[in-house]
Amino acid sequence: MTPTGSPAELRPVRVWDLPTRCFHWLLALAVIGLVVTGKVGGNALVWHMRLGLLVLALLAFRLVWGVIGGRWSRFTSFVRSPATVLRYLRGEHRADDHFEVGHNPLGSLSVLAMLGLLLAQVGTGLLADDEIATTGPLNRFVDTATGLQATAWHKGPGQAILLVLVGLHLAAIVFYRLRGSNLVAPMLGGDKLLPSTVPPTTDTLRTRALALVLVLLCAALSVWIGRLGG
Repeated sequence: MTPTGSPAELRPVRVWDLPTRCFHWLLALAVIGLVVTGKVGGNALVWHMRLGLLVLALLAFRLVWGVIGGRWSRFTSFVRSPATVLRYLRGEHRADDHFEVGHNPLGSLSVLAMLGLLLAQVGTGLLADDEIATTGPLNRFVDTATGLQATAWHKGPGQAILLVLVGLHLAAIVFYRLRGSNLVAPMLGGDKLLPSTVPPTTDTLRTRALALVLVLLCAALSVWIGRLGG
């Protein structure tokens, strides 16, 4: 969505803090790697499992960062009520909605769907058993039927829905680019041209250090879960 106001009223505003940007691009690369290694199979499944644990750490980080992170990275800034979504679709925007800043209401639904599905994919991957040579680290804690059900979802509907969501995400980027809004540039540099009344996110050395500590804790948790498989 193009910001309102004349060009003279716009200025660069920090929207995405560095931790959020790093999360976004690392997750994108990890998902690509997961799709490729999952399709290749065989020895590549070793890397598939490692990438799955990486995604687990990233998702754990994002869930916590969505509470304590920068203003526009917090869930409270973009998780909208159904009534707000309807207002957005009808074009009834209020001055304090800030739909043009981070995720608009439709974009927020896409983000939540992606995070939820990735959590389901990681969860079922941890329980999966391909009945050949690869089992998830938590498979030994469930019965055979549960492991096979998790595998069926992970390799079937879960994977298909994930590919659809990724395709819709890319299509939305192209759609908004054609309408004059570049969604990629702010996720690279962090800043977006916005009215001077829009408050910036917090992106200081202190918050980045906090994010680094949180990342290390999430990575340690993921490694610990990965080692439960013995």
